[in-house]
Amino acid sequence: MSSASDAQQWYPVMLRLTGKRVLVVGGGKVATRKVDGLTAAGALVTVVAPVITDELRTRADITIEQRPYASGDVAGYWLAVVSTDDAGTQQQVFDDGERLGVWVNAADDPDRCSFILPAVVRRGPVVVSVSTAGASPALAQELRDRIADGLPPELEAVAADLAARRRDIQAGGGSTEEVDWRPLVKRLLDDE
Repeated sequence: MSSASDAQQWYPVMLRLTGKRVLVVGGGKVATRKVDGLTAAGALVTVVAPVITDELRTRADITIEQRPYASGDVAGYWLAVVSTDDAGTQQQVFDDGERLGVWVNAADDPDRCSFILPAVVRRGPVVVSVSTAGASPALAQELRDRIADGLPPELEAVAADLAARRRDIQAGGGSTEEVDWRPLVKRLLDDE
């Protein structure tokens, strides 16, 4: 069970996965959802599992190895996601990842994670994520949904406008770090 001090051990980050090799250990419904998110982010996914859903098996954009996980399989991958009902396999993948410097997420098992996945809502380039540091994914999902309901409908247009303004400043040799963006952001959001 996660505590307040456990939450401080997690550092929020967004990962660029385009072209990165990612191992998914498990071939069931949860693994299928993980593969969907990883491939949408551009990851090069390999699935290793003795049993694989038909949905995964028919995909042309992933590599399938229908077999049990073998010690050291995470070598050469940028990160790994393990989604099995076998605690021994989850532990082995986590231990291998720790030894080989590969980030590992074990679905619904924060003790065997070097990273955890938040609940996410996307509106174009705007990504809002909510985490409970593994304490309650259901709470994170509910909070995500409430936040999503409150996002302005024109959020993508506002983000595009602000991105263009940043590019203009940078093209002129300026730094966008020294600009007080809050008044402009508030005005753009209030106008939408």
